[in-house]
Amino acid sequence: MTTRRYGVLLEWDPEAEVWVSFVPTLGSLSTYGDTREEALEQTRDAIVGYLEAARNEGMAVPDRDVEPEIVELEVASP
Repeated sequence: MTTRRYGVLLEWDPEAEVWVSFVPTLGSLSTYGDTREEALEQTRDAIVGYLEAARNEGMAVPDRDVEPEIVELEVASP
């Protein structure tokens, strides 16, 4: 069994009142959970499902994660 590591962006959605995760390397795979831990567990399950589907369909999966960069932009609001 191969172990892979993926960068996950995790943020709180105040409207939905859930934690939302994104995996940029895997086509911005996204899921959510009521707690951070639940969101990360859902993300782990989604990644495993993605990798299994990719293998079954003969799709290429990135060999290494592209480290997401978070950049802060200053924007003037009208």
